[in-house]
Amino acid sequence: MNDDLSRWRDEFPILSRTVYMINNSLGAMPRRTAQNLADYADTWGARGVRAWEERWWEMPIEVGDRVARIIGAPPRTVSMHENVTSAQMTALSTVRPTAARKRIVCTAMDFPSMVYLYRAQQQAGFELQVVPGEPDLTMRTERMLDAIDEHTAVVAVSHVLFRTSYIIDAQAIARRARQVGAITILDTYQSAGIIPVDVTALGVDFAVGGCLKWLCGGPGNAFMYTHPDRLAAARPSFTGWLAQRRPFEFDIASDDLPHLRDDAMHMMNGTPSIPAYYAAIAGLEIINEIGVERIRGRSRELTARILALVDEYGFTSAAARDSDRLAGTVAVDIPDALAVARTLKARDFVVDYRPPVGIRISPHFYNTMDEVERIMAEIRSIVEKRDYDTSTVKSLVT
Repeated sequence: MNDDLSRWRDEFPILSRTVYMINNSLGAMPRRTAQNLADYADTWGARGVRAWEERWWEMPIEVGDRVARIIGAPPRTVSMHENVTSAQMTALSTVRPTAARKRIVCTAMDFPSMVYLYRAQQQAGFELQVVPGEPDLTMRTERMLDAIDEHTAVVAVSHVLFRTSYIIDAQAIARRARQVGAITILDTYQSAGIIPVDVTALGVDFAVGGCLKWLCGGPGNAFMYTHPDRLAAARPSFTGWLAQRRPFEFDIASDDLPHLRDDAMHMMNGTPSIPAYYAAIAGLEIINEIGVERIRGRSRELTARILALVDEYGFTSAAARDSDRLAGTVAVDIPDALAVARTLKARDFVVDYRPPVGIRISPHFYNTMDEVERIMAEIRSIVEKRDYDTSTVKSLVT
């Protein structure tokens, strides 16, 4: 392992007792996060309601700007939200369907929560077109481009597909959307923090994501970038008092746009989750200090070794063999994958299982090549010896 990254292992307590390879689901907690949460409690305890005016009210901008540096966004263009579904809803609420333009285009490879949300928008007058994936669970750019036309209002797509970690051509899709007058919402949940993301260069209108996974910030910390031009004019219907320029005037008589803030909090709604922001700060500081380019380099080494061992042990994988198309996760398909995944967790090899791709192994910058060797050897041993009990799993599958 590179010397300049190995020093970070001590910052993540769980690594001292666990082979932690589930960063695509929940990143490891930095040690200093505990102190930051204690600082939150101390502030609440000592300052009470005064904490709002002293820091808390503007904290969404503070945290959003830390995210902005990671995803290539200008300052004050990233708002914070409870989860990506609510962030997506905020973006969608800036768009009004018309008779000529009312189609939402997404893919069958997107995270299901997003598709559930898009389907629900049909009640508001939108139509939904779900572009099918390929047999290998990737998404062909040409098929997506063909689905986008003058009837398209919104193109909503995942930058990295959650099952296979396949990196799509987001720039080409955003370009096509602009050509026909549609907006683009890019889901960066599986890309921000593990591969370089530059939302400005990609040309998207909105980009959503979260600190939960590769940014090591815990739950409750979703974010949304809004392009500066769109931010200036956006009028979301999913809004609230936090978006108001003078919220404590409690003025409900006017709905004029100038009453909304002119920064990213323009896109927020109700009272924010302050403890979650405290939890996010340490991970964002670390990712910004290391730099995503360096993280990407280490990720390429670790995922390449996993794939080499997949071949050596006779397993299969849905992961792209083109490293430029593979983000941070390698799915390993084996017999009784769910039972094997739960056996691994019981032995402190932490992974997850997703049908139909099998076990997802997701190393981060703080993982080592030795850990890759150990977890793959453990999987081979469990499979060869059938050293698991499927009876404990069947009730959890439904």
